[in-house]
Amino acid sequence: MMTPDSGLWPLVGIPLMIFFARIMDVSLGTMRIILVSKGQRRIAPLVGFFEILIWLVAIGQVVQNLDRPVNYLAYAGGYAAGTWLGLALDEKLALGLLAVRIITRKDAQELIEELKESQFGVTSVAARGLSGRVRLIFTVVRRRELKRVMEVIQAHNPQAFVSVSDVRVASEGYFSPTDSTYPRLLESLRKK
Repeated sequence: MMTPDSGLWPLVGIPLMIFFARIMDVSLGTMRIILVSKGQRRIAPLVGFFEILIWLVAIGQVVQNLDRPVNYLAYAGGYAAGTWLGLALDEKLALGLLAVRIITRKDAQELIEELKESQFGVTSVAARGLSGRVRLIFTVVRRRELKRVMEVIQAHNPQAFVSVSDVRVASEGYFSPTDSTYPRLLESLRKK
């Protein structure tokens, strides 16, 4: 059994503690940045509090054990693994809204109808581009719905120009009732 009094603790226990602390604090840091960018003012500082608290524990152990290079490797490895985990969490949670803009020269009526049938709000306008008449189609969707929107676009018009960008705030729009983007905790914090 490895305890703080055993000889294995400085060689294995401290590096493992540093490694896992860095995974946690870097993952929390990634989530904090995402929450700040999404305007989540109530929860982002709370996440930041725990991020820094865990970081202090990790850096404290490194500083107290400067004579062991394995701790440096554990610190750097934890940072890399935490970055990967933070990105994976971001992808899994898929918080926020995206603006999808579609520009097509092809008749877009079928695409527009399919987007509507898939319960996406759609705004469409006729426009003129460099090569002549085009149709502009706009929709704002939850991030986790982007794949489905792209599948609809590819099925109806794979040659369409599509651009996607983050939306910080949207109001008075239509959003698919079949999907809830935010966990209940985040949703309840937004309403306060």
